[in-house]
Amino acid sequence: MSGADIGLIGLGTMGAMLSMNIADNGFTVAVHNRTASRIPEFLEKAGSLAPKFTGCADLKDFVTAIAKPRSIILMVPAGSATDQQIEKLRPLLDDDDLIIDAGNANFHDTQRRSSEASENGHPYLGIGVSGGAEGARFGPSIMGGGEKSAWDRVSPILNAIAAKYDGAPCATYMGPGGAGHFVKTVHNGIEYADMQLIAEAYGLMRDGMGMTAAECGDVFANWDKGPLKSYLIEISGKVASAIDPETSKPVLDIILDRAGQKGTGRWTVIESQMLGSAVPVIEAAVGARNLSAARDLRLEGAASYGIKDRKLPDGALSLDEIEQALIAGKVLCYAQGFDLLSKASEEYDWSLPMAPIAEVWREGCIIRSAMLSDMSKALDKEPDQNLALSAHFKKIISDNIDGLRKTAVAAQIAGLPVPALGAALAYFDTLTTERVTANMLQGQRDYFGAHSFERVDKDGAHHGPWLNQHMTT
Repeated sequence: MSGADIGLIGLGTMGAMLSMNIADNGFTVAVHNRTASRIPEFLEKAGSLAPKFTGCADLKDFVTAIAKPRSIILMVPAGSATDQQIEKLRPLLDDDDLIIDAGNANFHDTQRRSSEASENGHPYLGIGVSGGAEGARFGPSIMGGGEKSAWDRVSPILNAIAAKYDGAPCATYMGPGGAGHFVKTVHNGIEYADMQLIAEAYGLMRDGMGMTAAECGDVFANWDKGPLKSYLIEISGKVASAIDPETSKPVLDIILDRAGQKGTGRWTVIESQMLGSAVPVIEAAVGARNLSAARDLRLEGAASYGIKDRKLPDGALSLDEIEQALIAGKVLCYAQGFDLLSKASEEYDWSLPMAPIAEVWREGCIIRSAMLSDMSKALDKEPDQNLALSAHFKKIISDNIDGLRKTAVAAQIAGLPVPALGAALAYFDTLTTERVTANMLQGQRDYFGAHSFERVDKDGAHHGPWLNQHMTT
């Protein structure tokens, strides 16, 4: 085969799955991997798709095998490994050959690489790909960033391999530079929060109500038929219902309670702080993972305080109220994520397409949910409006906020940790409080640092009477 439609470097799990997805949709693919032995292994596993591939152990041969103008997808580890691969690849390419970073890159790296490529007259794309290995193989959600002309060039392939919702591809151009990778980062931050909210509901059932894993699985399966219908609720039911073949115990009961993370949730929190956007549910989810990882410290704390009974009193909380808590918490979490996207769009002059972002998340990605269609409609009407204040979701929150409040309070009284549910409630209460307590903060700041404050009765910057006292003592 000569003149492959596209090239792909990196045959790890995600790269291998994505390349087979491309081939499965009728395109020919040249593949290369730094560890050359993986290439024949991949081609053997490709089976009937093998004729669609040209495997090249040599990087020059790989470049030659791709039809001009070339488009090359990088599926290599984020960070320095990506920079090193670009450094080796770029001298072998023509000026109009396109490099596409489809890894989990930090959007700041994508901004830099995109700018460097533009200065040298080279096209560059950074695309967020969500859906895990299964999504990469059968249809991911794709969020593109870079030059629009570069996106248009490869969009026939990206649209073909993307997940479909009512026949429409879940692949959208988000904006220049690192816009695509930023949207993917926020997606992952919401993912962290959604998972944590579900885990807290499971904890309330397991520890607060004494329910078995199988019983929890049945509850999740039932919730997946209603407003909470989503991929994460669906798989939570399956995880809770699974039995370990070695011990015949529920799999959940033999999994160590120490969560891993790859950093994108942290990135979301960091960027929210830099942009002054409140995402407390995501912050709580990241903090919960960090504290779960400190297992030895938790074991020491449990032994030190000796708190054993954290069961909810009979009748303190119902499953319906926990479901309501999840519904309200989920909406508030997404509202925070979209608010962060709006702030970033303004800061970086991206003009992020808010409604299409919700649409591109409806299939293929981890946070796909029945709610996203309504979110798209709300954002289409008012793209700059906080989702929690939109007419549709205002009613949903109003109908479920009492369940969230009762759940969070009952859990905290019993000593059951619900950091994300608690953060969602605090966000709602702050969002709906006309006069918060920041006036005290401003008074403190002016007292110790003469930072000044605004007054409710006149314009301008003002100081308190304590400033004169400081000057005379």
